[in-house]
Amino acid sequence: MKLIQIIKKRRSVRSYKPDQVPENMVQQVMEAARWAPSWANTQCWEFILVRDSSIKKKLAATLPPPNPAKSAITQAPIIIAACALLEKSGYIRGKITTDKGDWFMFDLGLSTQNLALTAHSLGLGTVHVGLFDAPKAAEILGLPDGMAVVELIPLGFPAELPEETPRKDLKEMIHYDKYGQKESI
Repeated sequence: MKLIQIIKKRRSVRSYKPDQVPENMVQQVMEAARWAPSWANTQCWEFILVRDSSIKKKLAATLPPPNPAKSAITQAPIIIAACALLEKSGYIRGKITTDKGDWFMFDLGLSTQNLALTAHSLGLGTVHVGLFDAPKAAEILGLPDGMAVVELIPLGFPAELPEETPRKDLKEMIHYDKYGQKESI
């Protein structure tokens, strides 16, 4: 499958088969996450692979009731907790260098997108879960000070594939030379 097809066909999977994910597939997914670019190659990410059902139940309890991914946290064979080392990315010699602050969200976004696309290319499903009580999840996972849980990612074989969701047309989001200029000169 070509990369653009993988990008266009990946979906947020919220229903999983109970089948275990072969370790070689897990390693491929994690290897893709490892090779993402990051600020000054700081690689501020660390991942916790959760297979223990009691820990998954505790993590699911950190999601508020309206979160549609709540059942996916207990259903999927693996939950990947994507964690960030704080005050590393976007810093030089201990000082923040951009007006965007700590750059960890950007770096983890790149890494977890690599992870999700690779999972999809292998026939696995994922969903990016960001609506949860992150401090409580960090406590459950035993994170040390200076680290944060950024997202929880269920990983497994999809029980069903969601339908394609619409996307804006390119002309709605591209500007030329200055904001608001919708045609190239």
